[in-house]
Amino acid sequence: MSARRSATVALAVVAAWSCAQRAESTPLPPTASACGDSAALSWEPASPRQGALFRVQIAGVLSGTQLGGDVAGEALHFSPADSGGAASFAAIPIDGARTLRVVVRCTVESRTDSLVATVEAARGEYPVERLRVAPGFARAPDSALAARIRRESARAAEVARLSHATPRLWDGGWVLPRASRVTSGFGRGREFNGTLTSRHMGTDFAGTTGAPVRAANRGVVRIVDAFFYGGNVVYLDHGDGLTSAYLHLSEQLVSQGDTVSGGQLIGRVGATGRVTGPHLHLIMRYGNVTVDPLSLFALVGDSSAVRAATRTTD
Repeated sequence: MSARRSATVALAVVAAWSCAQRAESTPLPPTASACGDSAALSWEPASPRQGALFRVQIAGVLSGTQLGGDVAGEALHFSPADSGGAASFAAIPIDGARTLRVVVRCTVESRTDSLVATVEAARGEYPVERLRVAPGFARAPDSALAARIRRESARAAEVARLSHATPRLWDGGWVLPRASRVTSGFGRGREFNGTLTSRHMGTDFAGTTGAPVRAANRGVVRIVDAFFYGGNVVYLDHGDGLTSAYLHLSEQLVSQGDTVSGGQLIGRVGATGRVTGPHLHLIMRYGNVTVDPLSLFALVGDSSAVRAATRTTD
């Protein structure tokens, strides 16, 4: 039995229906569900890793059913799947529980029913990197700098949160922003000048100053600015909860409010902000959950490029 089939079979054991029918709604037969009695959930991969994106799929729903739901506090956004039914991305926080509750809501007219399932995530195993940077980036910031960092972090978080309200803009396959090796993977603990201060919540791609950086997919430019840690940054809102950010750029070639296409040149590699040398730092978020960018590309992007990048990781 395949891993994906196993996930579907396991769901049949743990799924439960909960009716949220409004008082004024027209009663349905007691055995009927707004999702349809043959509705079934599945997900891929079967054991998604902490700190990764995965795909939730539902099949067998009634025609005209409106779908929603949530995972780890983030809304699901369903659209038609190539294999039939509907699918949505979902995310597992890197430091979240390994047992994850998936809720999918089906609404027909004024009645809503929920299908609930449990996903068991694979443990995220992330090593520790030891780096030397300029002392000003390693010591605790003073009050003014700390306030600046909080403002920049809040701006980025707001873009991620509001992406749930942006209609889907991304289209087709996702593309890696740099055709180069990965020099530092997602989730690594970061020890700066002997002090463990953070996790590396992105993926670093090699590149010399001035090398091209391209948009991972269609989206709206939400931030073009200079951040303390990120240096020159570009943040894209792809809609349906997905955002991407491109850090440490030497040049930003787009403006806030622009709509860019997948693969479009949006900036150039640089060494601005807290860096040890020129490279691209790529961040991917689903809502406010930061995930391994390569987990997205493995699901819907260029898998051969992902394998090539991973094989040449330093």
